[in-house]
Amino acid sequence: MYRIQAGGVSEDMAKFLLRVSLAILILFHGVSKILGGIGPITGMVAKMGMPPALGYLVFIGEVLAPVLVLVGAWTRPAAFVIAVNMLVAVLLAHTTQFFTLSKTGGWALELQGMYFIVAIAVMLLGGGRFGVGGKWN
Repeated sequence: MYRIQAGGVSEDMAKFLLRVSLAILILFHGVSKILGGIGPITGMVAKMGMPPALGYLVFIGEVLAPVLVLVGAWTRPAAFVIAVNMLVAVLLAHTTQFFTLSKTGGWALELQGMYFIVAIAVMLLGGGRFGVGGKWN
């Protein structure tokens, strides 16, 4: 039976589960943009008065960073990029929902909030020993 202990296998397993869950779930969003195009993203960026080409940065936040988090390489900076990506997503597409509830009574942005908080947690915790590691892990 595993017990949570500082520096132990259970702690590293918890980091692994958190890291892999975040990476896979965000990666689905990135793959969707690869397959379906990022026209809606570049359109929202242009609507905000910024160069539409900035929309392509979504591939860093939803493909490259999650892959790095998934394998446990440069985990802390990659998790930071995911957190920033979530902030930008909320600013571009969800500002009207910030103070609203969903039909089931939860916060309308609970998914985005969960991704953001988990990314911050992974950034603070690091990737643990079940990854390729490195200086920024």
